[in-house]
Amino acid sequence: MNSKSKSSNPTTLGTLPIGRLLVQYSVPAIIAMVATSLYNIIDSIFIGRGVGPLAISGLAITFPLMNLVIAFCTLVGVGGATISSIFMGQNNLKRATDVVNNVLTLCLIHAAVFGGLTLIFLDPILYFFGATPETIEYAREFMTVILYGTPISYVFLGLNNLMRATGYPAKAMISAFISVGINIILAPIYIFVFDWGIAGAAFATICAQFVAFIWVLCHFLSRKSYVHLNIHARWLQWSLIKRMYGIGLSPFLMNVTACVVVVFLNKSLLDCGGAEMGNLAVGAYGIINRITMFFVMIVFGVTQGMQPILGFNFGAGNWDRVKKTLRIGIYLGFAITTVGWAIAELLPDRLSGLFTTDPTLTDIARHGFRVYYVCFPVVGIQIIIQNFFQSIGKPALSIFLSLTRQLIFLLPLLAILPHIYGIDGVWASMAGSDFLAFVLAAVTAVVMVKRHTRKLHAAGK
Repeated sequence: MNSKSKSSNPTTLGTLPIGRLLVQYSVPAIIAMVATSLYNIIDSIFIGRGVGPLAISGLAITFPLMNLVIAFCTLVGVGGATISSIFMGQNNLKRATDVVNNVLTLCLIHAAVFGGLTLIFLDPILYFFGATPETIEYAREFMTVILYGTPISYVFLGLNNLMRATGYPAKAMISAFISVGINIILAPIYIFVFDWGIAGAAFATICAQFVAFIWVLCHFLSRKSYVHLNIHARWLQWSLIKRMYGIGLSPFLMNVTACVVVVFLNKSLLDCGGAEMGNLAVGAYGIINRITMFFVMIVFGVTQGMQPILGFNFGAGNWDRVKKTLRIGIYLGFAITTVGWAIAELLPDRLSGLFTTDPTLTDIARHGFRVYYVCFPVVGIQIIIQNFFQSIGKPALSIFLSLTRQLIFLLPLLAILPHIYGIDGVWASMAGSDFLAFVLAAVTAVVMVKRHTRKLHAAGK
């Protein structure tokens, strides 16, 4: 143990000041998320300017399917990361090692099953998600390459979550930089030089993830790592799989419901905009979604930094440190999405202009930014609270809060407001669901924290 770096010693999660730990764990995660988000934005810019405005719409059609791709990866990766943190808080390195083996195996199984089935039924799926004869070709080209690369993507993302959770946030950040940096270099070459179109952007993504995949795999093959792959450890253990699925079910359902929501959003935009404007409205949503995810991913970076701190201290019974971590996380989440709100409200045309020069597309996106972002500051708080429950091993509450924001509140609003306000009603539905979900999450967090605190006091702890 002494031969390993103190900076990556997971036992410090229970002793160092919370603020210092959040800097140590969240800053690398935030940097990695910012890099990933910037890649997504830059990639969309290359597609919009190098292929055309309909390519942006085709890319937007793939969002729900991409959410499903991520869902089956997070089901394993996030659940495994949380469990490994809890095991390390209990000083049980043997069980944490079993988690690594199980995550690797399940990532490969999920990739083969999900990727293979989706490739077989790709066109019907894309049409169901809102593709039109004008956009199906772009969506098909992009997703075909992505789906063939799912084994690489799943292992990279799944093990990278474990790397961060087991005490190596800086190395997890580096792996994200490797992926993003190579991607940004290859995408314009494949799109503009080789003239591979939107498929070139997808191929650049898989090539970059392959290099990062090698980096992450080397980390877990090294015996210098606290937790590493061990051929003698258990590879498929039902008790671990059940716990991983139980905890990973929250982000899984969050991505699945996001998929469902995007389908309804795309169809609402197509219905409200008609044959010509509908495709551009979907493209406007694609632009808004890219900018939105930039700020949301920063909040996710905070939650990724919080996750090992929360999991370790909850497992060790340090409730005061758990509460303090949650409180600081809420402040940070609110600050991040408030900055996003200010930028989107003040500079919507500048943001749209990054992706397109089409005046109609810019006009639709402007309205979308200003209506949807009205309640955006509280989104950061809702995300922090939802991930808090996931990180302390309470997936039921996390799942409930995820479903309320993306499904229970949004779909009824989508059934009403677009009929009254047209395309602006779609944006208003998103804003309204965000606010209602925030109120519910805040009340749930207050009640749960007070109840657990009283329980500990009654037990004399």
